[in-house]
Amino acid sequence: MATATAPATDTHHDAHDPHATNTGISNNKLAMWLFLSTECLLFGALISTYLIYKTRGNSEVLPTDLFDIPFTSVSSFVLLMSSLTMVLALSAFGRNDLDRGKAWLLVTAMLGAVFMGGQAYEFTAFYEEGLGYTTNPAASAFYTLTGFHGAHVSIGIIMLMSLWVAANQGKLTGKNSETVEIVGLYWHFVDLVWIFIFTVIYLIPPE
Repeated sequence: MATATAPATDTHHDAHDPHATNTGISNNKLAMWLFLSTECLLFGALISTYLIYKTRGNSEVLPTDLFDIPFTSVSSFVLLMSSLTMVLALSAFGRNDLDRGKAWLLVTAMLGAVFMGGQAYEFTAFYEEGLGYTTNPAASAFYTLTGFHGAHVSIGIIMLMSLWVAANQGKLTGKNSETVEIVGLYWHFVDLVWIFIFTVIYLIPPE
């Protein structure tokens, strides 16, 4: 007597990852890389504009006349240290160590906030010295470049705090830690861009 055989099942279908791409990178991570590529063009244009206009002061005070290099160096060091704490946060979530992960996310956001406080202090000090946004082309280029970077840092802080809240609510664990990695890519990019900005603006003397 013949016995009926069960139809073969496609095991590969069940294992299919809807977020996978031909590059082996998830769609979300690939989207972040593409976004950061466009950001490189934006900051490249802003840095180039500053280099063109940095000596055009119309016989008025220039940003380079007011720089406090030691203060800005400390502020820059704080921001760069936040990249280390971001790495520690991602490592902790990768090990499913949620308590340490949440702590490092909070520290990273706080370091970013300290940097923003330093930038706000610098802008205020410059304004009190008579360097407003429309004082001259050099001032406009300076405020636009550093202001755009500051806006990106602020967005990064919001993203970090959103992760921290999600982790506290149990929505972010080691199983979906790629979200932390994606935010980390953005944060490292912001830090890397500041290295170029700090070098171009504060360390290269005007000709």
